[in-house]
Amino acid sequence: MEAAGFLVMLAILLVSSSSFSYAYDNNPLQDFCVAVPDTSAAVFVNGKICKNPKQVTTDDFLATGFNNPASTNNSLGFGVKVADVNLIPGLNTLGLTVLRVDFEPDGVVPPHTHPRATEVIVVLEGTIYAGFVTSNPTDNTKNKLFAKILKPGDVFVFPIGLVHFQRNVGETKGKGIVAFNSQNPGVITIGNAVFGTDPHIAPEVLTKSFQLDKKVIEYLRSKF
Repeated sequence: MEAAGFLVMLAILLVSSSSFSYAYDNNPLQDFCVAVPDTSAAVFVNGKICKNPKQVTTDDFLATGFNNPASTNNSLGFGVKVADVNLIPGLNTLGLTVLRVDFEPDGVVPPHTHPRATEVIVVLEGTIYAGFVTSNPTDNTKNKLFAKILKPGDVFVFPIGLVHFQRNVGETKGKGIVAFNSQNPGVITIGNAVFGTDPHIAPEVLTKSFQLDKKVIEYLRSKF
């Protein structure tokens, strides 16, 4: 009897936890979604409108060209090719985005975050210094850095929302495949978000926050 009672209670708990797991709101795929009563002024959120299944073709699940490198002709020396729902319509609602990232020697992906996704990188070529920084500790200690030198065949994870970066520290070009567990992971590059906004953040906020002279803030803004 005790065993039977335990099984009944276990079944009830499983059913209850299953119900609760579907009770929360879905995570948004945009930065914000402002309510509007006029449907003609509205946009579709959290995915694209679905195609009639009878009209779906194999090409809706295919992308080509990832064998060709992305352009790295920029000041940072890196480039990406994106395979997302805009390139592969069949990815809609599946919670996945894939990138090819290419590095010049000394190419760097600057510190940034993805507010809606965890990132995984698989290094195929080059020697990549990669890492992420924890959120602010509650005990007033410093944020902790987790970083590693990655070689071809290595895989590294960047947890959702945490500031992270990559740099090719090798003498040859680098290449990797990146995956996100979101249809729209979003990206916030820290330098741009602080010094390159439109309009600018009030200089008093930045001089006080970083304990820097106003001229230094103006110089940093000129770079973004």
